[in-house]
Amino acid sequence: MITMDIKIKVDKLRVFFHKNEVLKGIIINVAKNMITGFMGPAGSGKSTLISILNRMIDFEDGIKIEGRAFIDDMNILDRGINPVSLRRRVGTVFAVPIPLQRSIFENIAYGPRLKGINDKAELHRIVADSLKKAFLWDEVKDRLEISANKLSGGQQQRLCLARTLALKPEIILLDEPCSGLDPISTAKIEEALNELKRDYTIILVSNNTKQIARITDYSAFFYLGELIEYGTTEKIFTNPTQKKTEDYISGKFG
Repeated sequence: MITMDIKIKVDKLRVFFHKNEVLKGIIINVAKNMITGFMGPAGSGKSTLISILNRMIDFEDGIKIEGRAFIDDMNILDRGINPVSLRRRVGTVFAVPIPLQRSIFENIAYGPRLKGINDKAELHRIVADSLKKAFLWDEVKDRLEISANKLSGGQQQRLCLARTLALKPEIILLDEPCSGLDPISTAKIEEALNELKRDYTIILVSNNTKQIARITDYSAFFYLGELIEYGTTEKIFTNPTQKKTEDYISGKFG
């Protein structure tokens, strides 16, 4: 049994898309202030689980959900939960960066403005702090007024991370954030995540087993909607208990 300070607890979670069961009784505890990696081939349920945790699944049709999912002591699947308030606690960075059609500065300041922060000095502090945490500040500090669309793909992804950080979430979900990035940009994202786990609970979804092995503290292997194995990353990658896990991380299928 894994002993940890638990931030997220998923209990007997089943998710159906129409009649297709895509998550099959998932039970998993996610550690606070750690990076937990979700890995597995396409169709294994990783992104569906992410969409439960940020309640983006609410936008899907034909969904049936059974079981519970807690952040701290709050069951986020309760009817009374406000999903908009939840998403302020749970930030998400997707595979494809989608900057707003605005300047670098306004991309970061947009969320805080919506929360009622309009003091110019405070907004500048939030923008600078968020860009520094995303390891982007030194590259853009002298051109904050240019369009975010002029940034490279890797820079745009770090901008999206900074935009998430500006809203001060407790949890950061990253769904294949480096899938289209070059090795240098990937390394900068990973460096940022290693620093950020001091203050945030992070879940990284990735099909790149080498990346999971490099930067996560815990790893979960999913296959066809089932959680096959979960443990410390060191244990999963050096001495997995399930042959299917061993086959996946050794590249026998994916």
